[in-house]
Amino acid sequence: MSFEYLLEKINAAEFGHEPFSHLYIKDFFNDQHLSQITAAPEIALRARDSDDQLFDELFEAGYKIIDFPGCITNKDTYISWHRVKGAKQTHNNSSCEGFGVTLRLMSAGTPFISELMQFINGQRLQDVLAAKFGIDLDDVFYDTGIQKYLDGYEISPHPDIRKKALTFMVNINPGPGSEEKEHHTHYLVFRDAYKYVQAYWEGHPEAERCWVPWSWCDTRKMQRENNSIVIFSPTNFTMHGVKARYDHLGSQRTQLYGNLWYHAQTVTSHPEWEDFVITQAKPKLAASIKSKVKSVVPASMKAFIKSRITGGKHVARKF
Repeated sequence: MSFEYLLEKINAAEFGHEPFSHLYIKDFFNDQHLSQITAAPEIALRARDSDDQLFDELFEAGYKIIDFPGCITNKDTYISWHRVKGAKQTHNNSSCEGFGVTLRLMSAGTPFISELMQFINGQRLQDVLAAKFGIDLDDVFYDTGIQKYLDGYEISPHPDIRKKALTFMVNINPGPGSEEKEHHTHYLVFRDAYKYVQAYWEGHPEAERCWVPWSWCDTRKMQRENNSIVIFSPTNFTMHGVKARYDHLGSQRTQLYGNLWYHAQTVTSHPEWEDFVITQAKPKLAASIKSKVKSVVPASMKAFIKSRITGGKHVARKF
């Protein structure tokens, strides 16, 4: 069964620019294909009564826990934490309140899903994505798969690391009412008081980009629609994040997910969000960050930051 029409949709799609440059395509798969995907036993798992049963179901269906941002890989640690709903605890980043588990389908159990996996891993899709975004395939390598994200999965606002050349996400959620559940990707912008962080990234390409607290950003869009795809090439402005808070025993957040990654590593420093809390940073680090920010921030932004500080208001609050 051919998926070639998906390549034509990507080629024909026009770029949107709110809140940053990206492709967004609704109704990505045709109705027949979407029905087959969301009804496949690897996607539409049986409802279970406990996390232990759910993991058994996932493993039996061919999924494997993977190392993924916002997640841990220890099943028992996750189940223990998940029993205490609302417990604030993080094992991955201090800008988050929780953590989750991500599982990737390693082997398909049905011919249709096997063919779909061959397509998303195939050269033709890579060629079209790279051409659409002006990426030289000799400079990158490809990684993709079908993934499920359990309750608690969280990755706070971030623009993606500099090594990532492109990312795409297709919602293929099998359960009814998935659009209303709280497990979708937010697309965000920095609030004015924190745009100096973006200015720092812009002026210092050798510094890695980091996750930041949710309170530093505002959501402009959410990718709630099932059968929708978002594709973008990361920049200093491609802020996005996920905070999954939902019942995963009936159905799980499920995506076709993929990236192009640059072979070359260009960063030499890794400042974290705490380093940008100017009024709270250690004196030497604060002085370093301030001087570097001043070197790239426009005069109008400098005046704004100064007015916030001298007016008795913090640029950022302590978390």
